[in-house]
Order: sequence, then structure tokens, then C-alpha cells
Amino acid sequence: MRRTGVLTIASAILSAAASSAMAQGAQEIHVVLPEQPANLEPCGTIITNVGQILSQNVVEPLTAIDPKTGQPQPKLATEWTQVDPTAWHIRLREGVKFQDGSDFNAEAVVFSINRMTGGKITCSNNAKFGDAKLTVTAIDDLTVEIKSDKPQPILPTLLSVVMVVSPKTAEDKAVNDPVGTGPFKLSSFSPQAVVLEAFDGYWGNKPEITRATYVWRPESSIRAAMVETGEADLTPSIAIQDATNPETDFAYLNSETTAIRIDTSQPPLDDLRVRKALNLAIDWEGMGQLFGDDVKRASQMVVPGINGHDATLEPWPYDPEQAKKLLEEAAADGFAIDAEIKLIGRNGIYPNGAEAMEAMMTMWQAVGLNVKLTMLDVADWLRYLQKPFPEERGANLLQMMHDNNKGDAAFTIPIFYRSSGNYSTLSDAALDKEIDAAMAATGEARTQSFKALFDKARKEVVADIPMFHMIGYTRVGPRLDWAPDITTNSEIPLANIRLKD
Repeated sequence: MRRTGVLTIASAILSAAASSAMAQGAQEIHVVLPEQPANLEPCGTIITNVGQILSQNVVEPLTAIDPKTGQPQPKLATEWTQVDPTAWHIRLREGVKFQDGSDFNAEAVVFSINRMTGGKITCSNNAKFGDAKLTVTAIDDLTVEIKSDKPQPILPTLLSVVMVVSPKTAEDKAVNDPVGTGPFKLSSFSPQAVVLEAFDGYWGNKPEITRATYVWRPESSIRAAMVETGEADLTPSIAIQDATNPETDFAYLNSETTAIRIDTSQPPLDDLRVRKALNLAIDWEGMGQLFGDDVKRASQMVVPGINGHDATLEPWPYDPEQAKKLLEEAAADGFAIDAEIKLIGRNGIYPNGAEAMEAMMTMWQAVGLNVKLTMLDVADWLRYLQKPFPEERGANLLQMMHDNNKGDAAFTIPIFYRSSGNYSTLSDAALDKEIDAAMAATGEARTQSFKALFDKARKEVVADIPMFHMIGYTRVGPRLDWAPDITTNSEIPLANIRLKD
């Protein structure tokens, strides 16, 4: 019945496509996303469905990461100098205006960073800084000093998640009308679509695209059909079974790691044996068939190429008998392994994501765990991802996908494993001390410290269930000259899209 419904909707799309394509302007494009953004808050651009619309389009960061080298490049900041272990001077770009006419200057940067770190709004991007406390001061109109309470040797890289907003932005609430310095300004946001239009006062090179409309469809086959028929020009994410046209469909190794976070504070998940059993109970080879032959099993929460990734760390094997044995031992010691454990999935998180959760639930039930699946839309799912967690949550496992394309494990380890981490369910003072030391280290000492932490996370802490380093599949219409790269799950800069003659 589900397949019949998909075909029916696809037929409707085909019949409407011709008139839609004719109405589409020569410099206007349509992008179809897997899910509706929960909001358009610039402080949440690390969330895929927000970043793919806003990042590098409406709002811009202080630095941008080169996807080939992982090194920070100038954006709204043009130079940076470390003056001591805890202080940096940042020189800003001259002649930049916000889309509301305000000047971009040092005071605007002070405002944006304080808004991000001040705690008055829930800011996903701030999680990348861990628990660092920043003090930002305007030295002159185009220079800021950023001091931290602990050494930040990669601060220029961290600044790539600081999205600068107009000083007129509300400081104490999330917004849906972002104003930045990017080449596009928000035209409208409704439950049906987001529309961006070119900003005539942009400081940089003018993009070829003058208008972009974003819509969302949860079914991969529908998104693929929309691009095939010309109703849309691009969809950043389709399932492997829909990537059937080599002329329009592109596979790429993205920076995403799929995983399940274990709430280690809730019984029976507070027992290490139960957490190990969760990892051992999954048929990883069978699961991989949902994501394609090129998908890579994950043993840690960063992809190869990120500083701190340990290529020697083995992923969990499939051993259901050992999983049952561990659960029996936990039950003998009084742990209620038959207590209900909620598996919280997110609709549209990645292609075949719901199917993966259904399969994992079945495998956990097969070894004796009482796991029940609940699928949520992104706004409800975020309540469980970020602190403060719902008090009534109970024992839970959270489907997630972590993106680290910034070149360093500092964007991963503190968030998931430090007690103060925005996504962390741990409370371990000794582990916190190790993380702080690694974050302050440089060079080879930094790399080895991160590797040791991933080893401990895999073998001793077991706060998560690493699944796969993902292969992404996109469909790009014939009008566009564009291809995905490692940043595509975080952003789709419209200025990088060219129109074919």
C-alpha cells in the first residue's frame, strides 16, 4: 500500500511538472529537502535542514573551512593572530553591510558571539565550543579580541560555526526572520516553503542564481521524481534505491556518522553490560545493505581524515549470543532488562533511516530487550538531543547523525563525552579532565590524546552505538552545474551553483 501511495503522488507530480517548469524563471531554482526546518534560527545551522538553507546564503561565518584541506579560510574575518594561549585578535572584513542596512563591524561580532554563548536561546552551534567561556571585546571598529577561560589552539576553525547576525536580531528568542551578510535574504517562510532572494548589497561576487525556493518531501522517491520531471532542480539526499540515473545522481563520501546515543543516566542503560549488549546485538552486515556497498562501518564518531580519528580502532562485531550473556549477567545483578526502552527516531534524518530503526528494534528484541520505536519530527526530536533533556524521558536510545567536516575531533568529543556536552548523558569528572587536556594540546600530542579518548569511548564508556560513515546520494537536474562535496550535509551555498547554457 505504501508503494502504491508513492506511485500515485509521483503521477501527480509528473502531470504538474510541465507547467511548473515553464513558470520557473531562468535564474530561479527549486530545491527539495527531506524535511521541514524546525525554524530558521542562525544559531542552529549545524542542524542539516537549517544549515542547508541559511549557511553561506543568508548568514555567513567568520571563517570557512576548505573542504579539501580542513583548514580555516577568510570569510567575514580576514586575519587572525594568537597573542597568548587564551587570546586571539581577529581582523574583520571592511565594507560589509547586513541585509537590513546595518554595518558589519566589531560590535556586531561581539553581539553575535554573546548571543550564541549567552544562554538566553538554545543554540546548537554553541555546542561545538564545548563548555569554553568566551569574552569578546571590540578593540576598534574592525578588530575584536576573543579570550577564553582555557586554551583554544584551533579557535579560527571554531569560528566557522559563528554565524554573524544583525545587531537588531532578538537576543532572547529563536528567530524565523534571520538577517545576515550573505548573498541572499529571506523573502518568505511558510509551512510549505522557504524563499530566498538575491541581496543586491552583497559584499562579494554576485551569484548567478537570483531566487531559490525550498520545499520538503519525506519520501526519497518523490524527491527524485521532482528533479527528474523538472519540478525541482536539486535534492541533496536520496536513498540508494532511487539513485538510478548516472547522468543526474552523484554518490559522495560525506562527513556524517550515523549512530544511536545511549542515555547512560537511565536504568537499565546505566549498566555497562547492557550498553555493550546493544552494540553486539546488531547484524551490521545486514544493516549496511540499507545504505549501499560503499558505506563504511564506524567505530568512532568522526570520519577518516579528521584529526584524532583512529584507523586501528575496530568497530563492534555482531555477536548476539554474547549480547544475551551480558544481559543475563546484568539481570542476575538486579538490573531490569525487561523494562521498556524507548528508541527515538527522527523522520527524514537520512534515507532509509526509519527502516534502519525498525530493523535495530527487532534485533534488540531478539536478544531479550524491551525496545519500542517512536518516530518524531525534528522539532520534537531536538528536545531529546539537546540539554536540558526532558525529565520524563525514561530509558531511551536516540537516532542521530553527526557531521564533522571541520578537520578536528574538537567538534565531536566534548559534545558527546564531556559532562557539560550539549548532547552528553555522561557525568565523569576523570573523563572531563582528559578531554580538557586533549583540547588544550597541539600537534601530535593532540592527535594521540583524541585517539585515546575514542578508544576509551568505544571500549570503556560505551555511551553510543556507532553505525556507519555515510555515503550520500544526490540528484541534480540538467539545468545546474553543481556537484556535492563533504560539506553538502551542512550547507549548499547557492553562490557555488552555476547554470548551464
